[in-house]
Amino acid sequence: MSRAKAQGGTPATVALTKAKAEFTLHPYEHDAHAQAYGEEAADALGVPHERIFKTLVAEVEGALAVAVVPVSGKLDLKALAAALGGKKAAMADAAKVERVTGYVVGGISPLGQRKRLPTVVDASALEFATIYFSAGKRGLQIETAPANLISLTGALTAAIGGAG
Repeated sequence: MSRAKAQGGTPATVALTKAKAEFTLHPYEHDAHAQAYGEEAADALGVPHERIFKTLVAEVEGALAVAVVPVSGKLDLKALAAALGGKKAAMADAAKVERVTGYVVGGISPLGQRKRLPTVVDASALEFATIYFSAGKRGLQIETAPANLISLTGALTAAIGGAG
């Protein structure tokens, strides 16, 4: 794995580089018509869907929070709320998410966001030596150890990824 920022430096890759975390960048050709960005990345890179994680932003008791779940499943909003000590959660408005994170939908990385939000990573991430997630733009994935993501975001881990 490379520590180099390499081509396509984003706030996410800068955060990993600054932390001296090992990571590899995986660019792929993004299809502008794709709707399922995580699945597109998995298929383009030939990686099992369980190892590619999508970054979703929800409102839990009125505050934004980040959920990182496998693209092979869905976010369990009730489980996310419980992990953060709340009762209910709902998906956040896309425009608000883009404004707060500094990333566009389909390229939201859990790292390097404008405002640090409470983050929960699905516990299944711990089953892999490395996982993939958005590097902060469509067409670019980061591969790194789950511990790097958890440490740099201050994330909790919980079973928040329901079956697809």
